[in-house]
Amino acid sequence: MTQPAPGSDRMKIGVQLPEVEWEVPFPELIAMAQAAETVGFDSVWYGDHLIYDLPVGPRGPWEAWTTLAALAASTSTIELGPLVASTSFHAPAMLAKQAATVDAISQGRLIVGLGAGWNRREYDAFGFPYDHRVSRFEEAFTIIRSLLADGEIDFHGEYYSADRCVLHPRSPGERGPRLMVGSIGPRMLGITLPHVDAWNMWWNQYGNSAEGFAEVKARVDELVEAAGRRPGAVEATAAVHVRLDGGSGRQMGDHSDVEVQPLTGTPMDLADQLRAFESAGARHVQLVVDPITRSTIEWLGDVLVEFRR
Repeated sequence: MTQPAPGSDRMKIGVQLPEVEWEVPFPELIAMAQAAETVGFDSVWYGDHLIYDLPVGPRGPWEAWTTLAALAASTSTIELGPLVASTSFHAPAMLAKQAATVDAISQGRLIVGLGAGWNRREYDAFGFPYDHRVSRFEEAFTIIRSLLADGEIDFHGEYYSADRCVLHPRSPGERGPRLMVGSIGPRMLGITLPHVDAWNMWWNQYGNSAEGFAEVKARVDELVEAAGRRPGAVEATAAVHVRLDGGSGRQMGDHSDVEVQPLTGTPMDLADQLRAFESAGARHVQLVVDPITRSTIEWLGDVLVEFRR
């Protein structure tokens, strides 16, 4: 398959692996990531969730950081990351340790997507506090970013402490892995935009259209400037919902009532629609595919070829 030229400034295209759509045997999950790398995807992503209540009954994915470690060891060039990791599910210093380890396994291919979480069901089921999630995130984010970038922190907050904590060994990069925030909330962006490399939103937050993406991006761009960052310093990214033949609605934990039309069509049609996102200022998108199987990942390789012509 055609790969982007070295140093290419084209929008990157990733794919999200199954979460709770079907119970994926772990060897097949690895094979799906390897297929994504083979056909030319720029990145592969895995959700950090624990349990959902679905019409078919309770379901959960494999644990995210363990999975990312396995995917990092089983691939060689593709970027990877959680979409996105909940800072509530681990002590923040431990999450930084996990991220540094996965980044080392991948030799610098990790993108650390972080968020405050939202699904109360899994918080209650696994015993994590649900209150003050953004305040907790703010403290956790301070610890995580400081350890990944600087290697040490002495922090004592209302919710978390890291007493003379040192992160060793470190990630391969001088400043650690890249950071991405999975939120467009004003308070979350106020906390993270001075520090992150990218921001991300889910497809139903902007209507799954290039026009909707551009509208949100314009608002976030103003916040980026207000945070003292230069234009383009914080990449705009988004999940994009795609439906292929055989799709009947991707099984998701978010029971949103918002009616959103997925992207559909031939490889040429989908490539044109993705170019519209690129023209709207997206620097990286993650395809959320219905149905999501190894064969649909391989089929999407033709979309990547068309997009990069």
